[in-house]
Amino acid sequence: MAAPRIRLGMVGGGRGAFIGAVHRIASRIDDKYELVAGALSSNPENAKLSAEDLLIAPDRAYHSYEEMFKAEAAREDGIEAVAIVTPNHMHFPVAKAALEAGINVICDKPVTRTLEEALELEQLVKNTDAFFALTHNYSGYPLVRYAREMVARGDLGNIRIVQVEYPQEWLTEAQGDDNKQASWRTDPARSGAAGCLGDIGTHAFQLARFISGQKVTSVCADLTAFVPGRPVDDNVHVMMRFEGGAKGMLWTSQVAPGCENGLRIRIYGDKAGLSWAQENPNEMWFTPLGAPQQRITRRDDYWDSEFAVRGIRIPFGHPEGYLEAFATIYKDVADVLQAKREGKTVDIESWIPGIDTGVEGLKFITAVIASSEADSRWTPLS
Repeated sequence: MAAPRIRLGMVGGGRGAFIGAVHRIASRIDDKYELVAGALSSNPENAKLSAEDLLIAPDRAYHSYEEMFKAEAAREDGIEAVAIVTPNHMHFPVAKAALEAGINVICDKPVTRTLEEALELEQLVKNTDAFFALTHNYSGYPLVRYAREMVARGDLGNIRIVQVEYPQEWLTEAQGDDNKQASWRTDPARSGAAGCLGDIGTHAFQLARFISGQKVTSVCADLTAFVPGRPVDDNVHVMMRFEGGAKGMLWTSQVAPGCENGLRIRIYGDKAGLSWAQENPNEMWFTPLGAPQQRITRRDDYWDSEFAVRGIRIPFGHPEGYLEAFATIYKDVADVLQAKREGKTVDIESWIPGIDTGVEGLKFITAVIASSEADSRWTPLS
């Protein structure tokens, strides 16, 4: 018999919010969640209408996250987890309140606006039984997971070079306040000190870490705001030194015309190299030294990796993409929470980006900003 669905609440993600809809779709793909409550907007009317759109019962459509957590904690059928899909500045207070109420957390990235907040949240997670997940969804792609396995088992040899980039074009020109998505992402009070770096640079960094398996020890960075008057960066160049001896480069930009969502990674060892691009996520290129390039596709008939195969839902040759990768994170979290109901644990907990990933991401952001402000001096991740 299938386990009962996880009772899910949501903070943020009301009408007009891109990422809220993505989270809801991701939670439904594997039929493991039911959205039963929400504080969907700081605007009461938008919150009410958004709840109606989503068929949330009127008595579970809340005006604030504080109200929701208090009311749901008093219900026998209260929420078991909350998805936090707000602008960055609200991640910390909402996650803190949820953890203190014993509610499991699924939080969008970056985990918080500042490193200090991330470290405080880390202590809260350690002192509670609640589970904390961070939706670095690109690590849900089957081929990304398979790439990680290939690196770990030595298919590439000793890793020497990690090149990762994530360019977009959508902020090439100044945006007005009527563009809600651009407005908060370019406002330091809501996004934090990092603009493009925090928005998509954290994804590129996490992807490099996830596949390579090596921690970054120091960075040499140059941040730029090319659009006049923009108070946060919109273009980032970073050189990275890894603990295993590899060297890397990260470029992320939101002012690169012609680039839609160009997340791409290339990793080279002393035996082989591989390349994967998010806009063509169902194939990866592997090149052994001195041999022809090999195209690896998303398949479950010969992969010897449960980790990677978990992200495959339909037969090979049928494309899967962004929403399915996002759903894999939700699926992994659901399996953890359903096991938790029974007092059990499951091996996949270590696969899921969590508070450690979030703290490391904020350490990266902090070091990159410090390096850039110090005329690109090499700066350690403290």
